[in-house]
Amino acid sequence: MWSPVGQQVMIPTPGQTNKRFGIGAVNYHTGETVVIVRKRKRREQIAELLTQLLVKHPTQTVYVAWDNADTHSGGEIDAIVRGAAGRLVLLYLPTYSPWLNPIEMLWRHWRRAVTHCELFESIKNLIEATNNFFTRYNRMPEKVLSIIGATRQVFLDCT
Repeated sequence: MWSPVGQQVMIPTPGQTNKRFGIGAVNYHTGETVVIVRKRKRREQIAELLTQLLVKHPTQTVYVAWDNADTHSGGEIDAIVRGAAGRLVLLYLPTYSPWLNPIEMLWRHWRRAVTHCELFESIKNLIEATNNFFTRYNRMPEKVLSIIGATRQVFLDCT
């Protein structure tokens, strides 16, 4: 940013530290995303995401690869896994290895596209921009697959 010599530029900032957390998953095979935005990122909200994944795939086994965050184990998470009766498999990635988690690449892309150099007037506007981003990208699964470094798998029945 440029300003005349000796003059300080005033940058508007929100007066409160009002935060929201994006919690999401990306299907490595189809490019489809499931993202929720919540005030907190605790086990309860993580369990909500896992429940949405199970509802979205009612007959398939859902594999979730994620890091070893405190919110990814115990209490509500264990209850969801037990309730899924083998349909939910949690795969823990090595510590300090975000490059192994495909959703991290998509979050980086979201930051560049939505929040980079942007000041939202309200949390509501930020959430709306976030929802618009993921709605738009769910219509472009090939782009999502490209961002996360995957390719669409096509299976042919040759019997």
